[in-house]
Amino acid sequence: MERKNGVIRDHRDLDVYKMAFEAAMVVFSLSKEFPPEERYALTDQIRRSSRSVCGNLAEAWRKRRYQAAFVAKLNDAEAEAAETQTWLDFAAACDYLNSSARADLRTIYNNVIGKLVIMIQNPTPWIVR
Repeated sequence: MERKNGVIRDHRDLDVYKMAFEAAMVVFSLSKEFPPEERYALTDQIRRSSRSVCGNLAEAWRKRRYQAAFVAKLNDAEAEAAETQTWLDFAAACDYLNSSARADLRTIYNNVIGKLVIMIQNPTPWIVR
């Protein structure tokens, strides 16, 4: 969905969603190179948590009528972004991910977390009355 006159009409219009979605796709691509023995551990975990950021943002968007529910889902998205950073650290420590890719993704997830924190601290503009 496109922005109309700067209006955000859908969760996919949110910059934070776009950043998280792109990052999750990078995580997916990079994790294809993880060894087979990590398939049910690190690979599944990092893919799940990175995608969950977007899923929680979508849920938060639909819960904007209720500030507490909206903020709770944003908190979940923030937690999933932080979890993804942890799995990235493990992937780098196990030499499945080079330090440059890890640093780039850490920066992106720091930005995602920062945007989520801003929304959490000031949810009023997002709430549907």
